[in-house]
This record gives sequence, structure tokens and C-alpha cells, in this order.
Amino acid sequence: MSAALPEERPVKSLIPVRMDRMPWSRFHWLVIVGLGTAWILDGLEIQLVASAGYAKSLGMSSAQVGLTSTIYLLGQVSGALIFGRLTDKLGRKKLFVITLAVYLIGSAIAGLSPNVWFLWVFRFIAGMGIGGEYSAINSAIDELIPGKYRGRVDLAINGTYWAGAMLGALGSFWLLDTDRFAENVGWRIAFFIGPVLGLGIIYLRRYIPESPRWMVTHGQGEAAEKIVEGIERDVQAQGKQLPHIADSEAWWIKAHEGLKPKQLAYVFFKLYPSRTFLGLTLMVTQSFLYNAIFFTSSLVLQNFYGKTSSSAALYFFPFALGNLLGPLLLGRFFDTVGRRKMIGGSYTLAAVVLFISGWLFKADLLTAGTHTALWCVSFFFASAGASAGYLTVSEIFPLEVRGQAISYFFSIAQCFGAIGPLIFGILIGEGTDRVPLFWGYVLASAIMLFGGLVAFKFGVDAEGKALEDIAPPLSSYDEHGNQLTKLPV
Repeated sequence: MSAALPEERPVKSLIPVRMDRMPWSRFHWLVIVGLGTAWILDGLEIQLVASAGYAKSLGMSSAQVGLTSTIYLLGQVSGALIFGRLTDKLGRKKLFVITLAVYLIGSAIAGLSPNVWFLWVFRFIAGMGIGGEYSAINSAIDELIPGKYRGRVDLAINGTYWAGAMLGALGSFWLLDTDRFAENVGWRIAFFIGPVLGLGIIYLRRYIPESPRWMVTHGQGEAAEKIVEGIERDVQAQGKQLPHIADSEAWWIKAHEGLKPKQLAYVFFKLYPSRTFLGLTLMVTQSFLYNAIFFTSSLVLQNFYGKTSSSAALYFFPFALGNLLGPLLLGRFFDTVGRRKMIGGSYTLAAVVLFISGWLFKADLLTAGTHTALWCVSFFFASAGASAGYLTVSEIFPLEVRGQAISYFFSIAQCFGAIGPLIFGILIGEGTDRVPLFWGYVLASAIMLFGGLVAFKFGVDAEGKALEDIAPPLSSYDEHGNQLTKLPV
């Protein structure tokens, strides 16, 4: 479908309201299944890279294995920045197809790597695809899911990262067993798990339409109307009643294409400065915590509790399960109790439990099992809060910059998060002194507590609200033709 030329005058549209008030239907389940798998793939990829089954086959040192993870994360940052801008410019559907295709190609070809450099190039490409997925998918989900359910759906989908990580761990356990597969074969098969899943996902995505909200702001109102009418017919065919929507609830929209850097800066730092501070704080704090604990937990179990690398891996599953259950069980409260209270509370509770675990660790009162149990409790809350960080960033900014907001904040968070494993790796040392790592736990707890306090103070009460009521589109006008948000030229 070719893009229409921007309208000369604002046009009246009920599409944003109709999408927001839509009764739950099969269409919304299709969106969840078709789009909500990006995080499963990311968790799968992280775990496969972390397993390092390829290291011996390709003659890699420990430093090169670590660099492989870094290269994948750099690919994510690059993909988020490149594809985030394109998803606002070209549309959600084009990008969630393109980014998945980039991931499929990168991950599959990486499984054929004959040497280290070949592996690094295609791990970077796979990372680009997944990084781009974050922007395109979060944008599309928020614009296709009714406001009444947006919080729990976003949290559940983001939380499935840990289902992917568990799948990756199981795949690694089975495929990297040299009694079953040759050393140079198992890890290559493992790299095809994601692409095989992705082929099924990309088939489903053919049936997910472009965001009608995005289309209205880009001069494609007639095509958007046909999409919404089709969804409504399907809803009625399922025996559900469409809500009555008054004509006075319509939005006046004038299509325009893209924003200049000066205008982007105005939106983030002049129009919504407190929201920018909130989004950055939530994303950076959770990224530091997760990277610091997740990437060094195995070292803690080995150096302080005498576990082997193989036995330490078994403790990953309850840790991952706690992270998966948090968003699934707490998600609905973000739509009922509210964003501000639940995000602030989740961050704060995660900080308190982590601090307690650090104090008990310093006193040598924990075993590997009890320490892991405390991690599970802390990250049960942290996972819900972290998932809500992505939800927050994607819903508190106008539609025209939604994809870019996600990409910028995600990229900055990844850069700060990369510091965590370095700091904690130094503090762990050889496992002879618990005091340095205790102060690491204190630092991580303080950082999460700060995130919680910022959420309590600056959080946006977005629960149950339409995206347009949280942040009006920059292309919206009043009935007299006056632009609601004045942007610098």
C-alpha cells in the first residue's frame, strides 16, 4: 500500500477511540501471539550466547566469549536506534516484519560460522533485529490493544523474555551434551531454535494489520477505516457488543511526515521533561540491576558456595521462573491499582529484598539454595517493574515519537547496564571476601530504590486511559483548526 499525501486540512476521526474501547476478541489474541514473541527470542538468544557452546569449536578465549555477548548487545543498541526511527516513519507493520527477518537471517547464518569473526558479524546482525523488534513491537502492541488491558498485556509479553531464557537453557543442556551431539554440531543446531520459531511467527504476522492509529496520522485514513471496520465485524461475529461512541469524542488529525531533530528535542526536553526523566530512570535502573545480578549469579554460586559451572546452571531455572511469574501474576494490578503505585512498589520491594539478601550473604547465613530463593523473590517484583518500564516509555509520549522514545531509552539503558557486570565481577573476585560484594548489593538496592521513588513522584497515572488522552498526537488539532501542540519550526 502506497502512502497517501498528507492532508491539507485536519480530518475528523473516531479511530483512536474505537480502537481503545474495542471489546477483547480473537484479534487481540492474534496480536499477543504474533507480536509478543520478540522477548522470547531475545531471552533465547542471550542464553545461547551465554552458554558458550561454540567457544571450543572456534578456538575462542574467555575474553572472546565475553566479547561475543558485548557484540550482540551492541547490535541491539544499533538496531533499536536505526529501526526505532523507521518504525515512526514507515509504520509498525513494515518494521516488525523487517526486524524479524533481520534476526532470522543473522541467527541462522551465525550457526554456520567457520570462525570467530564470522560469528561476531552475524551475532551483531541478529542483535540488530532483536533491538529493532523492541521499538516496532512495543509501539504496535500499545496502539492495537485496548487501554483497559494494555498494562497487563505489555507486562505479560515483556516477561516472556524469561520463558525464552529457560527454553535456551534447556536447549543448551540437551544440545551441548557431547554424548548426544558432536562438539562442533550441537551449538550450531541450538542457533537454529530461534529462526525455526521465527518462521512460524513471521507467518502469523502477515495477518496483523498496520496500526490504524499510525495510519491516520500519515494520511491513510480511508485504509485505516477499512481495517477497523474489519476488526469490528469480527468482534460482532463473536457475539460481542461494540460500545457507543459519541461523535464529540473524535480527534482532528492532520497528517505530517517525520520530525526534525530540533522538534524531537523539544518533545523530550521541553514538552515532557519529567516524563523523559521518569522513562530514563526506570530503564537505566532496571538495566543495571538485571545485568549486574544476572550475568554474575553463576560466579557467586561457584566462588562463594562451591558449585561447579554445571550445577550452578540448575539454579538458573527457579531464578528465571520468579522473573516470569512476576509480570504474569502482578500485571493486572497495573491496570487496577495503577501504574504509579505498582511500579514504585515493585521497584521498592525488589530493592528491600535484595538488600536483605546482601546483609545475610555478608553474615554468611545463606546457602546456595536460600540465596537463590531470595533472588527469586526480589526479581519477582523487579521483573514486573522492569516490564512496566517498557510499558511506561511506550505510552507516555505522542504516537509520532513512540518508536524513537523506546529506542533511545532502551539504548541508553543498555549502555549503563553494561557497567553492572563489570563492577560486580570485580567485587566478586576470587570469592575470598564477602564484604566487597555486599556493598555491590547495597549499591544495586539503592539504585532500584531510587527508581521506585522517582516512579512514586513522577509516575503517570495511565491505567485505563487511551493513548491519546495520556499524550495527544503531535498532529492533533482542535475543531477550529488550531494545532494542540505547537512545535518549533
